[in-house]
Amino acid sequence: MWQTIKNIFNLGVKELLTVGHDTLMVILIIYAFSLDVISVGTAQEESVTNAAIAIVDEDSSQLTSKLSGVFFLPMFKPAEYINRDEMDFLMDQGKYTFVVDFPDNFEKDLMAGKAPAIQLNVDATRMSQAFVGAGYIQQILMTEIQRHVNGLGDAEKNQGAGTANIVIRNRYNANLMLGWFSAVMQLVNSATMLAIILTGAALIKERENGTLEHLMVMPVTPFEIMVSKIWSMMLIVLVATAASMIFVINMTLKIPTSGSFWLYMMGMALHLFAVTSMGIYLACIAKSMPQLGMLVILLLLPMQMLSGASTPMESMPKIVQNIMQISPNTHCVSFSQAILFRGADLSVVWIQFLKLFIIGLVLFIGSLTKFRKSVAS
Repeated sequence: MWQTIKNIFNLGVKELLTVGHDTLMVILIIYAFSLDVISVGTAQEESVTNAAIAIVDEDSSQLTSKLSGVFFLPMFKPAEYINRDEMDFLMDQGKYTFVVDFPDNFEKDLMAGKAPAIQLNVDATRMSQAFVGAGYIQQILMTEIQRHVNGLGDAEKNQGAGTANIVIRNRYNANLMLGWFSAVMQLVNSATMLAIILTGAALIKERENGTLEHLMVMPVTPFEIMVSKIWSMMLIVLVATAASMIFVINMTLKIPTSGSFWLYMMGMALHLFAVTSMGIYLACIAKSMPQLGMLVILLLLPMQMLSGASTPMESMPKIVQNIMQISPNTHCVSFSQAILFRGADLSVVWIQFLKLFIIGLVLFIGSLTKFRKSVAS
């Protein structure tokens, strides 16, 4: 037993040194867990963030003054007042995405029941914010106007007899920041991709360089060789994931996380155990690195797209939901969202952990069987 542990440790250290001397692989690891996560987290969002807005107030009434001050960060920058003559020129320059124009006698006509129109000018070249932002502005203005017409100052007074108010509470992500969600999901995708590629590449390079045959004539078993590759590649990806979570997610992107960091890392270890075993199996099928790359692409795309990271699992056909239960990514995305966004503890995510362990064990046994057959042939 001690000799087996020693062989696994020494072979794993050899794998770590091999990766450390592979410059391209080191660059790929650094990029995948830093710049790639940052680029996805800060990409142009579908939600409205820091949109520039201006006000043309031709009425200068108490109501228009109040309406001009209802746009706040992080959706909108503080509204700036401009003249009507400046509006077209400033929008041509791209200085403002939205310009709200209150016409003359707006409050007077409104109280007289004449239904005056507010002109909302939108820079539609900024497509990601134009449509969504216009809807937000319309909703904000209509709400404030209705309060003013009814002579009500706050939401609590707006509870008349026979009426009902819907109060929306966005939990876990109050400002609906898409970057919070996409950056964490990209971290999961990067960890999955690198774990499969690193483990598969380690085995294929041994075969291409002829060192696998050398290992087989040494007093080591296929089990020891496989476990050494799994633990060493798991360690690399796990350390990279932890560093990305601390220095990229929390410090650079300033995305708040609610749950236990160590519980999340425990779940990631189970996930990496499953996907590194999968990498060994793919390497036993592929005869070269290009073949491995094609297999990884064919496998990763459905794993990532149907895992619940892009669209909710509940919106998919039932048969797809059932099939994706055998994918490690599905359960990794589930516990990542639960722990990091909702602050879940082990009593909530233990079922995902158990499923990942079972999936990983099945993949490990299958990969070990395939590996033994491949080295024996």
